[in-house]
Amino acid sequence: MKVVSFVSALLLTACVTINIYFPAAAAEQVADTIIKEIQSEQGSKIDSKDELESLSSVAGMQVAVYQLIDNVLNVLVSPANAAAADLSVDTAEIRQLRARMRTRFVALKPFYSNGQVGIKSDGFLVTRGAVALKDRNKVNKLIAAENADRQRLYQAIANANGHPEWFAQIKSTFATRWVGNAQSSWWYQSSNGSWKQK
Repeated sequence: MKVVSFVSALLLTACVTINIYFPAAAAEQVADTIIKEIQSEQGSKIDSKDELESLSSVAGMQVAVYQLIDNVLNVLVSPANAAAADLSVDTAEIRQLRARMRTRFVALKPFYSNGQVGIKSDGFLVTRGAVALKDRNKVNKLIAAENADRQRLYQAIANANGHPEWFAQIKSTFATRWVGNAQSSWWYQSSNGSWKQK
């Protein structure tokens, strides 16, 4: 009987559970970075082929140095097996979504500024008030495309981190950060449903 109790106790203590919690602070930083990039008005245009080649060779050297440092640190300090508070956002799908959203932002900005487009409390866009007939179709298409890409972006970030179940938390984090990063004169919906101008 004592052997069974000992074996049971041993098995019970051998079970290790690793809880992977949603990294909320990292998600806020990622959201802010992505939103600021999308709303950036500075073009990252490279004019000459030589400049492009120069940048790519410098970037290649930087990557090699970072990989070397990473390898040395991994030898000196054993990497943790639990998930770090970091979110991966560098996949082809995420880059493509960010590029489309940044391009679309230029077309949406005048409608944000004049109050015809607002940010709902869930972080998605909606028309506010009357939109001129000549612009109505354009605004509706822009909003539909933007909302679809936001939805895809949140899911892509969750998938890139191996946690598709984080979608709702990522969406909620972005909803808060879209409002936080809204520019002056833009309209947003508060959590109680009322509209406010920033």
